[in-house]
Amino acid sequence: MIGSLIYSDYLNLVKNNKIYSKELDNSQIQPSSIDLSLSEECYEIKHSFLSPNTRVRAKLKDIIKKKINLNKKYIFKLNKIYLVRLNEKLKLDNNIFGHCNPKSSTGRLDIFCRTIVDYSDEYEKIPKNYYGEIFLEITTRSFNIEFIKGERLNQLRLIYNRHNYLSDLELTKLDNTRKLVITKKKLRKKYIDNGIKLSVNLSNENSIIAYCAKEDTPILRFNKIRYHKIHDFWKPIKSKNKSILIEKNKFYILRSKELVRIPSFTAGEMIPYDTGIGDFRAHYAGFFDPGFGNYRGSYAVLEVKTYELPFLIADGQTIARIKY
Repeated sequence: MIGSLIYSDYLNLVKNNKIYSKELDNSQIQPSSIDLSLSEECYEIKHSFLSPNTRVRAKLKDIIKKKINLNKKYIFKLNKIYLVRLNEKLKLDNNIFGHCNPKSSTGRLDIFCRTIVDYSDEYEKIPKNYYGEIFLEITTRSFNIEFIKGERLNQLRLIYNRHNYLSDLELTKLDNTRKLVITKKKLRKKYIDNGIKLSVNLSNENSIIAYCAKEDTPILRFNKIRYHKIHDFWKPIKSKNKSILIEKNKFYILRSKELVRIPSFTAGEMIPYDTGIGDFRAHYAGFFDPGFGNYRGSYAVLEVKTYELPFLIADGQTIARIKY
């Protein structure tokens, strides 16, 4: 087998202690990825870093500002940098490597997090046959957020030997039989171009088409579902002339115009930053597991932020790409 591992592969890796954690349970295993969880070991640190020539732990003594125990709830303050050891350790072999991404719930709260491992010069990368601990750097950028041990902010997709992105020709053939994108016929256009192009839905001027994160909000409790009041954290936005101005350093939630489908024998990855379609980030979480959107399709949630210049987005404008 070559390519992204699937559910049964992760079960075997756990069984054989290639993925090891005293805290791990099978609910963490997804169709083509595994959720990673926070341990109690946490630090507020002076600055971000990578560890290309040594273990992560060898760098900690010089950058720790404060040690934190996540056995108790702790509030991560806005724009401060925290480093948390994850419960899971890896002991990979057989040319298995991987890549991490924030979970969708993490991205939608504007939590900037990225994985750091020993002897690696790249964030989010799990080197081939990696053996060691995993750490997660966390910075909350819109809200003060309460975390505790065991919460799951990011996920890992492992790959055996190598994997291939489908070419546009292969995507076209697959779309002819599986209909990867579902939209109104009059809106259908050439959406296969270096992957699947997604456009933003700003068409209805009479209803809410986006949300913008508010400032000076209450504490957000990450593990609470259907607990918070939307208006405490989000400002609803209506379309003006079927467009929206993305203001610098503000965080927006929008959705795609198209419904997306990921067939069960493929996986998807959204490109988080594509300068070809604009100087903004449209997605923090990048994985689409096999079966996403089947059978009717699902909208892609878009997490949009620009850091350099205000940016005007119009209805139907391409805002993201998915690689299969």
